[in-house]
Amino acid sequence: MTRTALVTGAAGFLGSHLVDRLLRDGWSVVGIDNLSTGRPGNLAGARPRSHFRFAKRDVRSAGPLPTADVVFHLASPASPPRYQERPVYTLETNAVGSQRLFRHASASGARVVLGSTSEVYGDPELHPQPETYWGRVNPIGPRSCYDEGKRYAEALASAWIREKSLDVRIARIFNTFGPRMALDDGRVITNFLAQGWRGQAITVQGSGAQSRSFCYVDDLVDGLVRLAEVAPVDGPVNLGNPDAETTVLELARTVRALTGGRSEIVHVPRAADDPDRRCPDIARARTLLGWSPTTPFAEGLRRTSEYVRSELAAGKESR
Repeated sequence: MTRTALVTGAAGFLGSHLVDRLLRDGWSVVGIDNLSTGRPGNLAGARPRSHFRFAKRDVRSAGPLPTADVVFHLASPASPPRYQERPVYTLETNAVGSQRLFRHASASGARVVLGSTSEVYGDPELHPQPETYWGRVNPIGPRSCYDEGKRYAEALASAWIREKSLDVRIARIFNTFGPRMALDDGRVITNFLAQGWRGQAITVQGSGAQSRSFCYVDDLVDGLVRLAEVAPVDGPVNLGNPDAETTVLELARTVRALTGGRSEIVHVPRAADDPDRRCPDIARARTLLGWSPTTPFAEGLRRTSEYVRSELAAGKESR
């Protein structure tokens, strides 16, 4: 029997790749997105498929939600410029939207995969970050609308699990990259690649000594699917690539070489509350899901670079 998945944030970068993966695996998929940051073009490959339906809908709003076996809840702005533009909306999406989806899943008997984030760890004192680490987050800073919105969604999920026995699995998603990222969304890989292919200066915040670890989108989506299919999981599971940690300055140098070496690297002030190091401990994912990333960082960066170059050539420079 064909299983049905409901994917919120389906037209986003990550959501659209998840939709494609589920369809390839034989699922029937219903995607919802209010298109505030998602792009219809991301679903171009899914729309002709007979097992895919899309509805433009806001997860915060009243109205019936489609019935599904599994709900993948990915709806939320995820890039700093986007969530800082609309902090109230971001908080409401993660609070009100999550509550609506948990109620819906409880009434229909669905399981839920909640897309959380490594931002719940804030600027961590522990490296790499295991799921047992509680984090160090500024609750009133410019990033708090996203950080605390996701922390609240995790707390709400945990309450539903304890009180209502709802089957919720929490995925703490670390930096993910690949084709379909919006070029103007403020994330470091697309920022650098777009600057490099335009021949502009590559802008590194601060000294560039801060590190990030990057997971290619196909690997991340595989982790989400595996998390949905295993037996109920107690507590969050980190999904990311600990083997692809690099400093921002090293990334800038790599991108400069990849895009022809024309760009100067310049240093600009760091954003408020920007974490110094971010890297997942994925021991739980390896044990519980049999999962670890398989795409080498260099290969993922090459594919993403080709995508950015083609988007720029086609004049598609914004969301």
